[in-house]
Amino acid sequence: MSEPTVTPPRAPRLRDRYACLDDAQHRALDARLAAAEDARWQGFYADRTRARPFFVETPDENLVDWLQRGLIAPPGRALDVGCGNGRNAVWLAGQGFEVHGVDLSAQALDWAGELARQRGVALALQQGSVFDRAPAPASLDLAYDSGCFHHLAPHRRAAYVTLLARVLRPGGRLGLVCFGPGAGCGWDDDEVYRRGSLGGGLDYTEAELLAFWGRDFEIVELRRMRAMSDGDERFGLDGLWAMLARLKPSR
Repeated sequence: MSEPTVTPPRAPRLRDRYACLDDAQHRALDARLAAAEDARWQGFYADRTRARPFFVETPDENLVDWLQRGLIAPPGRALDVGCGNGRNAVWLAGQGFEVHGVDLSAQALDWAGELARQRGVALALQQGSVFDRAPAPASLDLAYDSGCFHHLAPHRRAAYVTLLARVLRPGGRLGLVCFGPGAGCGWDDDEVYRRGSLGGGLDYTEAELLAFWGRDFEIVELRRMRAMSDGDERFGLDGLWAMLARLKPSR
């Protein structure tokens, strides 16, 4: 009888592993991933009937929970990174936030604009990467990322943390939803570049999230997203992390 196959543990991800690369090396890594990732997002939202759990028009349960508990307080200026169909951006606008949503997909932004008009709220929407046209420094009260971080290439992670820390006002809040262990592809960082793809999204351990974000942010809450049933007025899915953090005073 053969021995069972044991999958070796993934090497811990270090936030600064790729941060020392220069601009030319970053561009080369971007190009290595571009073919797979650009094609994925340009067509992802074209068919709204696809069986995707987040193709709904309800906000994340954790986002609603944080506002109800006073951990995030409107009004203020908010950025929704990778806003998709605008379900969280529209909800935040309905709570009194001035919201700017950014996404790579034109189809996603079309959906977000339609949803905003249906709900009678205003959104500022931009197609592209947040790296291309970041908000002004210290101009935001809230940055919210529901599903963008786990689609971010390893060599862009450190710059992403720095960018969000820069655009938030002192004491500003960061909300994050991302894949936990088993919810993503399970690849380590090197596998991303060997395959030339992010594999549908990277998953993160609690320790990795604390290491990535803990230098610039105080972690207010890090928990598993609560699963919601069909027909609920909030979105929630097993296997996802929900993290709320506050920009450190020293920033």
